[in-house]
Amino acid sequence: MTSFLIPERAESARLILRMFREDDWQAMHAHYADPESTRYTLGRSLSEGESWRLTATLAGHWLLRGYGPYALEAKADGRVLGTVGLWHPVDFPEREIKWALHPAVRGLGYASEAARVVQRLAAAAFPGLPPISFIDRDNAASIRVATSVGACLESETDFRGRRFQVFRHPPMDAAVHQ
Repeated sequence: MTSFLIPERAESARLILRMFREDDWQAMHAHYADPESTRYTLGRSLSEGESWRLTATLAGHWLLRGYGPYALEAKADGRVLGTVGLWHPVDFPEREIKWALHPAVRGLGYASEAARVVQRLAAAAFPGLPPISFIDRDNAASIRVATSVGACLESETDFRGRRFQVFRHPPMDAAVHQ
C-alpha cells in the first residue's frame, strides 16, 4: 500500500473529497467538454478520450507526488462535482491548490469550501510552505475563489503564452480562521 503525504479522503459540510476512481472521468468530462470551463486552463474543450486521460493524470499525480487533486463528491446525492486539491506539474512554479467544477454547480461555494479543507491539509503536510494558486489573469471567477479563501496576489508571470498570476494561500493559523 502506498503512503501519501495528505489523507486520501477528507470531508467538509457538503462534500467528500476523495481520490479519483475510473468511472469519475464521465463527470469530469462535463467540465472538460465545456469550452468556457477550459478557456483559461486547457484553451479548448476535450474529447471523451482526452477527458479520461486527464482524469487518469489527476489520479496518477498521487502516485508521483504523494498528494494530488481530489474528486469532489456531493454528500447529498453522491454526484462528482469536479476536482479541488494539490497539484504540481513539472512546469508549474510551485505546489498549487487547483479547482475545476462542473458548469452546473459553479457559484454555489463548493470550490471555496473544498479549498479551505485543502489549505488545512497542505499546512499540516507542508508546514511553513503555503501553496499557491496559479491563475490566468483574465480568469475572474477563479481569482474570486482564491481571494475568498484568503489567497493574496503575490506576482505575475508569463506562462504558456499567457499572463498568469500567483496567489499565495494564507499560512495555517490564518487559514483556520477563514
